[in-house]
Amino acid sequence: MGRRRIAGVGRLGARLSLAFIAVALAAIAVNAAISAEILGADINTLVREQEHGLASAVALTSGAAFRQTGWADVDLRSAYALAGHADAAVQVRDTAGRVVGSSPHFASFPPERARTMPVVVRGQRVGQVTTRFSSKTAAEMMREFEARKWRSRLIAAGVAALIAFVVALVVARPIARPLELMLAAVRARGAGRRFVRVENVGGIGVIRELLESYNQTTLALDERDRLQRNLVADVAHELRTPVAVLQASHEAMIDGVTDSTPENLESLREEVLRLARMVDDLQRLAAAESAALQLRLDPHDLSAVAAEAAATMRDPFAAAGVFLEQRLTKVRVRCDSTRMREVVCNLLTNALKFTSPGGRVLLESGPADVSGVGMVRVTDTGIGIPADELPHVSERFYRGRDASDISGSGIGLAIVDELVRGHHGGVSVASRPGSGTQVTVELPRTDE
Repeated sequence: MGRRRIAGVGRLGARLSLAFIAVALAAIAVNAAISAEILGADINTLVREQEHGLASAVALTSGAAFRQTGWADVDLRSAYALAGHADAAVQVRDTAGRVVGSSPHFASFPPERARTMPVVVRGQRVGQVTTRFSSKTAAEMMREFEARKWRSRLIAAGVAALIAFVVALVVARPIARPLELMLAAVRARGAGRRFVRVENVGGIGVIRELLESYNQTTLALDERDRLQRNLVADVAHELRTPVAVLQASHEAMIDGVTDSTPENLESLREEVLRLARMVDDLQRLAAAESAALQLRLDPHDLSAVAAEAAATMRDPFAAAGVFLEQRLTKVRVRCDSTRMREVVCNLLTNALKFTSPGGRVLLESGPADVSGVGMVRVTDTGIGIPADELPHVSERFYRGRDASDISGSGIGLAIVDELVRGHHGGVSVASRPGSGTQVTVELPRTDE
């Protein structure tokens, strides 16, 4: 791209500069055409008025000479002189059409540029005077005017082109340079160089926003690619162990190394169930992602939704010896009640997994501290989460260091996060190792 740069602004900048110059020259050309049309008409009108005025003055002068002596001894030199000053010639005739007198060289003047006016004395017509005008007069005026006008146009065009070029260089650089950088980044990304960014984002207004949006979009796409790669790697890792156990155990039974005892078959069954749970979790995650796009958002009492979810978890809590406390305050939010029950169930299930027997889990609902927001919150007295792991708890298949001995695939909070975002809400997690964890879901309230 560097070899194609013109005046430091590149091909796009050069085109913008040419466009500026073209607009300036076009404006001058249009102005010249309009001026020529208007001024040409004005000049023609002025010439006609001058010719009419001169012809009328010659007729009056001839009438004055007639009053003194009549046509017989009339002295028309004053009329000839008046016409001569305007580069014109006159011819006077009486009422019978006889020529009374003519200016010298009257016949050499073009007859097509002539005006005939009556000579009137005391209200009676006594003759007529024909005034012929030189064709050079108007033509020379127009030619001289046009010559001067074109010289001024050429000077104006040169100055305008220079100003337009300078302005274009100043304006085109902050427009063309950032766009060319983004074009180079797009081409590089299309060629497989995924980590190319537009460095030193410049430009003005929407150009800067465009480049920043491109960088943010690129980062988001890279992050999505990373998550997809991690998802495939995590699924492969999670499936590898039970598949390897199943393969090894079956081969051992086929080879006669081990017997098909109930204990061995039960072990194989546990691995099969583990695979089934993993597939079920993946299906739930895919369903959550799909549901986030197909939610039916209606006004619901969030406390009633939370109470229904808690009712389904009563037996598991009782079996685990964990006390489930409920402090539910009515608050109406816009949500999909079925999916929101699933969110609360996932939160309660997570809390139950990480809370030892004799512990306590608190389920709350009601207005949030922020105006116009409702919340549902689950607080447990479990093992807690280290601070460095908190930003990753909603990632798919993420399992903390202290959760390695607890069953699960690590997608519970990922499902919660996906569904809550589909509700235009948010999820926040607060925790301290050894003191428990608190997960809060916030949704927009409704007065309906």
